[in-house]
Amino acid sequence: MIPPQEASARRREIEDKLKQEEETLSFIRDSLEKSDQLTKNMVSILSSFESRLMKLENSIIPVHKQTENLQRLQENVEKTLSCLDHVISYYHVASDTEKIIREGPTGRLEEYLGSMAKIQKAVEYFQDNSPDSPELNKVKLLFERGKESLESEFRSLMTRHSKVVSPVLILDLISGEDELEVQEEVPLEHLPEGVLQDVIRISRWLVEYGRNQDFMNVYYQIRSSQLDRSIKGLKEHFRKSSSSSGVPYSPAIPNKRKDTPTKKPLKRPGRDDTLDVETDAYIHCVSAFVKLAQSEYQLLMDVIPEHHQKKTFDSLIQDALDGLMLEGENIVSAARKAIIRHDFSAVLTVFPILRHLKQTKPEFDQVLQGTAASTKNKLPGLITSMETVGAKALEDFADNIKNDPDKEYNMPKDGTVHELTSNAILFLQQLLDFQETAGAMLASQEWHSLVRRCPACLAPPSAFLHLLLGSPVLPISLTQLTVPWAGASGPAGCLPTDCCPGIGAGEVGMEGVLGDTYNIPLDPRETSSSATSYSSEFSKRLLSTYICKVLGNLQLNLLSKSKVYEDPALSAIFLHNNYNYILKALEKSELIQLVAVTQKTAERSYREHIEQQIQTYQRSWLKVTDYISEKNLPVFQPGVKLRDKERQMIKERFKGFNDGLEELCKIQKAWAIPDMEQRDKIRQAQKNIVRETYGAFLHRYGSVPFTKNPEKYIKYRVEQVGDMIDRLFDTSA
Repeated sequence: MIPPQEASARRREIEDKLKQEEETLSFIRDSLEKSDQLTKNMVSILSSFESRLMKLENSIIPVHKQTENLQRLQENVEKTLSCLDHVISYYHVASDTEKIIREGPTGRLEEYLGSMAKIQKAVEYFQDNSPDSPELNKVKLLFERGKESLESEFRSLMTRHSKVVSPVLILDLISGEDELEVQEEVPLEHLPEGVLQDVIRISRWLVEYGRNQDFMNVYYQIRSSQLDRSIKGLKEHFRKSSSSSGVPYSPAIPNKRKDTPTKKPLKRPGRDDTLDVETDAYIHCVSAFVKLAQSEYQLLMDVIPEHHQKKTFDSLIQDALDGLMLEGENIVSAARKAIIRHDFSAVLTVFPILRHLKQTKPEFDQVLQGTAASTKNKLPGLITSMETVGAKALEDFADNIKNDPDKEYNMPKDGTVHELTSNAILFLQQLLDFQETAGAMLASQEWHSLVRRCPACLAPPSAFLHLLLGSPVLPISLTQLTVPWAGASGPAGCLPTDCCPGIGAGEVGMEGVLGDTYNIPLDPRETSSSATSYSSEFSKRLLSTYICKVLGNLQLNLLSKSKVYEDPALSAIFLHNNYNYILKALEKSELIQLVAVTQKTAERSYREHIEQQIQTYQRSWLKVTDYISEKNLPVFQPGVKLRDKERQMIKERFKGFNDGLEELCKIQKAWAIPDMEQRDKIRQAQKNIVRETYGAFLHRYGSVPFTKNPEKYIKYRVEQVGDMIDRLFDTSA
């Protein structure tokens, strides 16, 4: 049971909660009623707004549409007015631009091109819309006048601002190639930058709108003239420099050797004279042409349209290139005339030029890419001509050395070195600077000779090379050489040695000192007749064989000339002097090493021949020493009185010796041995022989009473005899 107090309390609590709930419920009902009232008011307002909005829309839309139509009409009017203004402007183009066109583009190219653009558009408009309009003729005439002014401005800019490149700048450009330090190449400024940009703009306009290529002819004519004048200016610079300060240095020609033994200080033919100046100038002009042509092409690429660049460049370089080729042909022609005159030293001008042309040919080919075939073939044609004339000179020189008819005239009376010997050695020494070039000439000439002798059955060039070079491992045996080569139509069994005597037979045979024949095949790496590339070893072999031929021919000629002398002793002195001169010249230059390439024993052979001539000379003294030699004297008993016959014999011996000594000393004193070492050697050897023999004779018979006047027969002491021999070969003694 719940106590009455608690039940009463619970009842009061429940009643309080119920009262609160009733109050809440009453508040909710009031709120709902207010909300319904507000909803009804809002619905009424919205309905009124919707009604008003519909009325506004019905009144605005027609106005909007009307306004839109008005705006469209306004735009159409504005477009029509703009078109009318645009069309009308074409009718005013002639009058608006006539003054500018009349005054020309000078100094205001931008404005001028703008006016030309307006005229171009006017022409196009009238052609499309009113081809019969008189305005079309007017703007066309104005356009043509403007185009002519642009062409005239193009010519004027090119003429006024194209300058000849100074010789000093060209030389700096050429010499820069030889500097060891890598330097950034500075391009030549043929035209000022501002002028160049104007020229480029005019050329592009003429190509695009002018439809005229005449300006390209103007361009190449002006630039061609400047290129030609630049090269001629360089040549003239060389001439003036040589006349005032000596011959200018040529990087293409190495320093000449000055240590060659000669009777006079060595002076190369043509050095410090006009001929050598012309050679140096030509070599520099060739290098200058390459550099200037490269620079011209760079300039041309900016001015001339791409599809016209090669043709324009071909025309641009023709005058300068033809000038170089003509001068080169003149050099070849002069060399041919020199060969006819047997002036072989003059032919040497071809060698440095040919070497330089070959060195420059890769750059030439690169510069002339894209030009006509006739242009590309000019340099190879000149190279071939120079190779041919050079080979002819070498061949004729060797033959001239062998067949020189000058035997009695011009022979040195004192037996000294013959002019032919000094000239021959000098010529060979000069070839040292051009080993590759001379080798190419010889190979080219020999190849033509081989083809003429046996065109159908030539062995592969590699076989010739191995036979020549003496390779330890031949790729083909000599027995295989009897089999016809692939593609050959010649008979089986034709050896290379059949067509080319000497090939495959070892080193060149000795004819006295050196052989007098040579047959050398072409380098296998080069099968064309021009033969432009040779190995160093191959070139040395070619030149070595040729030098051996010349030396062999020289020896044969000297032997023939020596027979002119009636005195065998003088003949021996003559040969001795010439052989010794040749040997010394070979030793003091690279010639001896070059000769040794194909003739290992050349130096020894020359020494043997020199010694043989000394022995021949010494035999001339036998007619003196025979008088006093023991083998020709009778035996005398000591203390026994001499008979008259014996006394007479001793007198004759003394007299014969005295007369022979005096005669030989008188004659041989006028002879010459230029080499001091050899002169002293020969004197000393002869002095030792004569003094020893005379001393023994004098010791034996000097005290014998064979005469009452011993001073008449014993004219000389041993020392005096030695002094007399010491004065041999010396006209001043």
